[in-house]
Amino acid sequence: MAFCEFRLPASFGDDVAVGLGTLFAMNSVDIDLNEIQALTFDVFGTVLDLAGSLTPFIAEFLQPRKTDLSADQCWSQWRARQRIEQYQDTIMMLGHSGYLETARRALVHTLQSNHIETTTTEVDQLMEAWMNLSPFPEVTEALERLGQRYRLVVLSNGNRYFLDHLVENRIDATFDEVVSVDVMGAFKPHPSVYRRTARILDLDVQQCLMVSANSFDVLGAKTCGLRAAFVNRLQVPYEDSPLVPDITVDDFNGLATALL
Repeated sequence: MAFCEFRLPASFGDDVAVGLGTLFAMNSVDIDLNEIQALTFDVFGTVLDLAGSLTPFIAEFLQPRKTDLSADQCWSQWRARQRIEQYQDTIMMLGHSGYLETARRALVHTLQSNHIETTTTEVDQLMEAWMNLSPFPEVTEALERLGQRYRLVVLSNGNRYFLDHLVENRIDATFDEVVSVDVMGAFKPHPSVYRRTARILDLDVQQCLMVSANSFDVLGAKTCGLRAAFVNRLQVPYEDSPLVPDITVDDFNGLATALL
């Protein structure tokens, strides 16, 4: 199998260069569990059930309004638009807006796209639903099991104060570290997120395993030399890439079984 040679300008920095240098060397799906020291967890959609948590609030919001848009449809469009908002925020490098701000922008865009009139106050009230996110039912017990062997680390696009609230009040589990992309000023899957996190943990990248239900997150981690587990809760196709997950499971019960 032939691979192209990567040539990057010096301005990309050592982090990116090292990541590209390990792209294919670290892509083996034969994983040595003894090498893994830390599990870095995506939160939104991986640990926390966004759709299950937010659609009741969305349904209540839509009920008095004249629209055929269902809560599930609204959430699907909202979530998709949020990804675009985050990518734009990082690519244009105009300053890191933060997770909740990109979520708010995405909500406004979704409502306008469906010709739903609303006020700033009403948008703010719906955004408060994010403070009531709940984990998937199997998460807490699985994290307790995994924590007996590995360092458990939150690695999330969320604002730090938001993550602190979720960890302390909504996720019934203990994490050794909480890392927000606020530190890097860029959203995942920017390579600085994964490499900087390994430095924060004082580990080599291959000693970290990224756990995510988002395929772009798994791909971003693999690009930087981390190991990765794809929690494919929705049974969706993975990215068309040679950089495949080391582990693919349906939920955290499967993750614990694979790693212990």
